[in-house]
Amino acid sequence: MNARELVAWNMRRLRVAAGLSQEHLANAAGVDRTYVSRLERKMENPSIGVLEKVSEALGVHISEMFIEPDPDDKAPKPLKAGRRPGT
Repeated sequence: MNARELVAWNMRRLRVAAGLSQEHLANAAGVDRTYVSRLERKMENPSIGVLEKVSEALGVHISEMFIEPDPDDKAPKPLKAGRRPGT
């Protein structure tokens, strides 16, 4: 897995585990929601500054964005569609 794929995998994994929508994460990190979407779909190369903002918004150290998944790990399932209370 290359760095862009690692960031995409871990960003989505951490976001879903936290129960955050892309919109909520984007707002907390100060970036556009479509940018978060493009990062998760491996369409963008984020700067270190963006990775720091996203990591802080997720409450993790930036190194969490580069953790290799186990070979038998399945991709994180998307959150249920629709607005969540408090978002």
